[in-house]
Amino acid sequence: MIETIKYAEYEWFLWLNSYHSPFWDTVMFWVTYRFTWVPLYVFIIYFLYKNIRQDFVRSLLFVLISVGLADRITSGLMKPYFQRLRPCHDPMIQHIVHVVGNCGGQYGFASSHASNCFALVAALFILFKTHKVETKMLLFLSIWAIIVSYSRIYVGVHFPTDILFGGLIGFLIAFTLYPIVTLFKHKKSIT
Repeated sequence: MIETIKYAEYEWFLWLNSYHSPFWDTVMFWVTYRFTWVPLYVFIIYFLYKNIRQDFVRSLLFVLISVGLADRITSGLMKPYFQRLRPCHDPMIQHIVHVVGNCGGQYGFASSHASNCFALVAALFILFKTHKVETKMLLFLSIWAIIVSYSRIYVGVHFPTDILFGGLIGFLIAFTLYPIVTLFKHKKSIT
């Protein structure tokens, strides 16, 4: 059963990874490059300050802790624990994987890119809903998170389940942390 699932994922990955061209190689290289999005992060900080000014520091800390914890859990705990080879390191398929850039570390489960992006989106969703900020920015960020996550398959460094579990972990972390942040806020206002 496990072998069947493994081969199905190989096929799924190879199908997604097979659609490439020199133009999209360049685009996906920049989409997946971590420093490409620094201007977006600066804009998000500005947006938070402008729209959630009265609770800006706590909101920013919530976002930063969500993303940081998502990154730490996937990179620091899951990858070394599960030791699942990235597609570009997997001896079964590495010779047919289309790789853009370098392959990265040896292990890929779960994707830190996906976890970080979806932790950011989930944290902002919670904040915008709580503070009643009406915005199309969440739709944009959701599409952005999906594209960044897909880029990891495109460049040959993650299987689809690496992405799915990474995204799920990002969501869960933000939704788990927020009640703790809210509890801390209420305790502080009582004292």
